[in-house]
Amino acid sequence: MSLPPPDTLTPSKLTKFTSCPLAFRFSYIDRLPEAPSPHLVRGTLVHKALQILVASERPESRTPERARTSFAEAWDSLEHDDIAELDLSPDAAASFRAEATDLVERYFAVEDPRAVHAIGVELDLRVAVDGIEMRGIIDRLDYLPGGDLVVVDYKTGRAPRPEHARSRMVGVQFYALLCEQMLGRLPREIRLVYLREPLVVVESPTSQTMRGIRQRATAVWRAIERACERDDFRPSPSPLCKSCSFQRYCPAFGGNPDEARAVAGTSVRAAVGAGAAAD
Repeated sequence: MSLPPPDTLTPSKLTKFTSCPLAFRFSYIDRLPEAPSPHLVRGTLVHKALQILVASERPESRTPERARTSFAEAWDSLEHDDIAELDLSPDAAASFRAEATDLVERYFAVEDPRAVHAIGVELDLRVAVDGIEMRGIIDRLDYLPGGDLVVVDYKTGRAPRPEHARSRMVGVQFYALLCEQMLGRLPREIRLVYLREPLVVVESPTSQTMRGIRQRATAVWRAIERACERDDFRPSPSPLCKSCSFQRYCPAFGGNPDEARAVAGTSVRAAVGAGAAAD
């Protein structure tokens, strides 16, 4: 039975499929809900705080004091949904908040936001490349005094070891490709800002790297289409399995992928029913 592929290709979909095709199916084809993760929610919280800081303030007002206010606003916007889903004890919630606050404060060790000229934050770009609808949400797109563009991506996890650093650039290279295709200009730099260290990893994209990421994206998309056509998504066991939400459905852990499809169908019917009741 053939399955419909996703509407778009994004960096997260590209990474998920190459890491584990079966996890990709669970996430983007079956659309199974994933258990909330403190790591992911903390990342969302920190990104939101920095977005508020840069987007809503005059450059001279982007101070550590204002960052603390931005963090409080971000916390309030996520507290009743994302953070509440973590079901943290009072002590764990206090620790969670302290760790996220610390990450926002460390931002000032790697960059002076008063010198940032951002032309977009959480910038949603979508463009057709080689017949594929590619999409990416860029944390920040900066405009340099000379007219060049810089793609900035915040990271709240640990920086990778040197031998793995290049693989982490795929997402921002994808963003650079979107900028080139949509804006007609290749960014001069792409930056990964690791807040935990703190550390900034910088790379200058070239026409060669853009050809490489374009070829890789096209190859992965064609593989996704073939997998959907054949309904052939296989698990790829790795250290990532320990944090995977789908172990109960994975044959590598004794699960049955068909059960996931039944759960997905139930979720869809429930959503449709809720919508009809609301009408």
